[in-house]
Amino acid sequence: IQKAIVTAWENEDGDKDLCAYVVASETLNLPELRNLLQPKLPGYMIPTYVVQLDYFPLTPNGKIDRKALPAPEARLEGGTTYVAPRTLLEEQLVRIWQSVLNHPQIGIKDHFFEVGGHSLRATTLMAKIHQELNYKLALRDIFQYPTIEQLVQVMGEV
Repeated sequence: IQKAIVTAWENEDGDKDLCAYVVASETLNLPELRNLLQPKLPGYMIPTYVVQLDYFPLTPNGKIDRKALPAPEARLEGGTTYVAPRTLLEEQLVRIWQSVLNHPQIGIKDHFFEVGGHSLRATTLMAKIHQELNYKLALRDIFQYPTIEQLVQVMGEV
């Protein structure tokens, strides 16, 4: 990586995610990049998106033109293999996670904080689970059991 900046990017729903814009001499392997960052940064500081550029757009003053940066597309995924839901409860949780994270494909082994989750979204997730499944989770449960597979174990049959 030759140069990088990290910025808060606001998606169409008004939610903000961290996005890293990177100029590198080689094509980045996103799961490898996540593995490299994990021991060095707390989970909430790892960008949800990474955009690799050939160069940074500049303003007439020679500074990076943040308004000209492209919208992110590639999520910095956790690198886990997709595992489909097997039970009704897992299906319901997958649907809730997809809505909270604005993510089209969530597997039961995906780590909430590695697929775009953060503390504010964890609160939203907790509220939606209570509203839709009538099950009251503690916020710490989402931090302690960050996959659907683990949450189902805690929740039992709802």
